[in-house]
Amino acid sequence: MAHSVKSAGRLDWSRVRFTPNLDENIARMNEIFQNDNTLNQRLLICRADPTIRCALFYFDGMVNASVINESLAEPVLCYQGPPVDADELATKVLEIRNSHVESDAWKALSSMMSGDTLVFVDGDSRPVVGDTKGFSLRSVDEPDNERVLQGPREGFNENMMTNLSLIRRRLKTPDFKCSFRYFGTETHTVASVCYIEGLCDQSVLAEFQRRLDRFDLDSALDANYLIECCRDAPLSPFPTMGVTERPDIVAAKLLEGRVALVLDGTPVAITAPHLLLESFQTNDDYYLSFFYTNVSRLLRILGFFLTILAPAVYLALVQHHPEMVPTRLLLSISASTEGVPLPALFEALLLLIIFEILKETGLRTPSGIGQALSIVGGLVLGQAAVEARFVSAPMVIVIAFAGTTALMVPKLKTASLLLRFVLLIAAAALGLYGVFLVCALVLLHVCGLSTFGVPYLTNIISVRADDLRDVYLRFPWFSMKRDKRFLAGNGADEEDG
Repeated sequence: MAHSVKSAGRLDWSRVRFTPNLDENIARMNEIFQNDNTLNQRLLICRADPTIRCALFYFDGMVNASVINESLAEPVLCYQGPPVDADELATKVLEIRNSHVESDAWKALSSMMSGDTLVFVDGDSRPVVGDTKGFSLRSVDEPDNERVLQGPREGFNENMMTNLSLIRRRLKTPDFKCSFRYFGTETHTVASVCYIEGLCDQSVLAEFQRRLDRFDLDSALDANYLIECCRDAPLSPFPTMGVTERPDIVAAKLLEGRVALVLDGTPVAITAPHLLLESFQTNDDYYLSFFYTNVSRLLRILGFFLTILAPAVYLALVQHHPEMVPTRLLLSISASTEGVPLPALFEALLLLIIFEILKETGLRTPSGIGQALSIVGGLVLGQAAVEARFVSAPMVIVIAFAGTTALMVPKLKTASLLLRFVLLIAAAALGLYGVFLVCALVLLHVCGLSTFGVPYLTNIISVRADDLRDVYLRFPWFSMKRDKRFLAGNGADEEDG
């Protein structure tokens, strides 16, 4: 063998080379995958001409054995003719549905580690890559966290090609483009950057590609690896890149001129740019009557403000501005807080923490047990705490209301959680003045955000009526049309639809 392909015990991809000698290639493969018992190799010698020899390499559990036997091994063993090179082997001998000659050793090995089979023929250094994938996949089901009352029920699974096919079924146009990339120096996870040529803004696409080029982690096991490395304002609690498990949403985003990334091994797709208004939109907004969905959207917007402001405003009014509370209500609150040993701030913080613990417990336990545990735990703990005078009943009501309304806008759960605590502390220190101050700072922060060059608050405030067709309210479909250019929010007339 000419040289070792390993340096300090690790594989050096730049030194991997194959030769025309089949025995050397077999030895090279055994060296590369030394101590890996899942690698299978099979030497094939043509019955009619023993000088024609081939070697198959594949990983156990990732291939379809019947395809290998019937479409790769049997044609070589039964071949009758002159010696062949890799090109003739792929086009004239093998009977597999998809095969090609790969001269790049790294790409060939990467294909094999994805479930393909490598076929080496004596006399040619280039292996033939045969599509023999046969590993188990999760079925295409509706995502649990993005269910709809009416509309498509399909969701992504962990196979990238399956996910791309779900998108392509909805975008039957040659302008739909997919370009493959690899992420992670150790995992070499394949991903596809998707966009519609002519609709996608080229500056956004170029910026998206540039940020992906900066990714230098050793692994990319989920979409969040890429999001945290590529998003705008990585320390902001507001999301600047969208995530979804639904192909219909990805298709709608692409039709608006956005860019999407589908990563192999995860059912989550990334979309960019992602605007603030998208956090208040759901699939049902576009699959149900606009009368119903407009009420739902306004409730979601109201719910976000209530979840972050309700505890802070209640604490500010009770502690600093009791003169603003109606007398009867103030007397009722005073009576309920009598005998409670904790200050109002610590009382609110304690209840918020307990609520988050119960919510996290419900999420991390089996579905049936988790739901029962959350309900029973909340009722029992809340009732017992009020009767024991550890906390007051009005505070329990306010915290429970704030925690419940947070579930209406799951895309802003991080911002809701953080702002709820910050506003509560500001209210305890400065009253309503502290609440207004924090709200002003948050507004300044959000106004300064951008997502891939697009202002984060695009179309939230506009003097043009056309810009508001799908912001606070969704207009009827017959009154909306999509402009053939990237407008982020304005052109997003088919948002999530």
